[in-house]
Amino acid sequence: MIPTSLQGTYRYGVIGTGMMGQEHIVNVTGIPNAEVVAVADPVPQSVTEALALAPEADGYADYQDLLDRDDVDVVVLASPNYTHIDILGDMIDSGKHLLVEKPLCTTVDDCQRVIEQAKGATQQIMVALEYRYMPPVARLVEEVRNGSVGTAKMVAMREHRFPFLPKVGDWNRFSRNTGGTLVEKCCHFFDLMNLILEERPYRVMASGAQDVNHLNEEYNGERPDILDNAFVILDYPSGARASLDLCMFAEATHNQEEVSVIGDKGKVEALIPEGVIRRGTRGVHRIGQVETEVVSTDHIAVEGLHHGASYLEHLELLTSIEQGRPPVIGLEEGLWSVAAGVAAHRSIEEGRPVELKEVL
Repeated sequence: MIPTSLQGTYRYGVIGTGMMGQEHIVNVTGIPNAEVVAVADPVPQSVTEALALAPEADGYADYQDLLDRDDVDVVVLASPNYTHIDILGDMIDSGKHLLVEKPLCTTVDDCQRVIEQAKGATQQIMVALEYRYMPPVARLVEEVRNGSVGTAKMVAMREHRFPFLPKVGDWNRFSRNTGGTLVEKCCHFFDLMNLILEERPYRVMASGAQDVNHLNEEYNGERPDILDNAFVILDYPSGARASLDLCMFAEATHNQEEVSVIGDKGKVEALIPEGVIRRGTRGVHRIGQVETEVVSTDHIAVEGLHHGASYLEHLELLTSIEQGRPPVIGLEEGLWSVAAGVAAHRSIEEGRPVELKEVL
């Protein structure tokens, strides 16, 4: 478990103060020895809203003014996806510790460029794939590591949720800005699959479409092109496979996310926001008779918009700084989570399985 107490004091800067930037500000202010001292966004209203959450901070229109400050220890990048590639080089050069919102970049080429830029960097750089830290998911991973299911053979993830929320300038309505739904939204799930199976996929098959959402919207004469539903299957070298069932017009549901892992000995599943895991062992439990555990959230000071996951990922980054080790979600993990989404989009567009080596 990530320690909830830290030795040092950390001063944050946040670049991009829309919805996710403000989420990070709220989480940082929940850490006793951390504070936000600077924010930057070219949109004045976003800066104003951020300063309302961190009134002692200074606000800037130009992110370079924030990076130039000697008193900023950690920088969060939460600007629109398509801007990451243009900002990350300067962030890396600053030498400050970095938390980069997902996706790392919108294309594989840009992710690889960032990795190249970061060679030789001495600061900690973490990608904010926070679904790993949702308490039920973390408990599920712990169960898998403890051998509850035996050797994992199948991983299934279902997200049935609401449509994409409005963003500043409506940038998230177009795949060229987001990387596409299966990059923007689903890189979290591909990262979880890789984490659970402890390997990386070699092939992706997908089917998806834009069937319901945003069909009647228009921005500067252009209609949104973002998918709102998909099935994705990933094959792994060990023979294990993983699947994603995504629907973004399914807010009339009980649980938004359901994650299950099935092995030769049994099954474990996590349910969110219900906040439980269920365990079943073959030869011991039958359908409807599995063990159910309500997962504790006592270690979470700020629940935020992601059930405490964003708060915990900040603690992971700060702990990695204090321990002098790389954070557990680095640039390579960011690259592979994007690559799976890119391959899935290509699979949909071309109607065929796509090998990961084609996009990497």
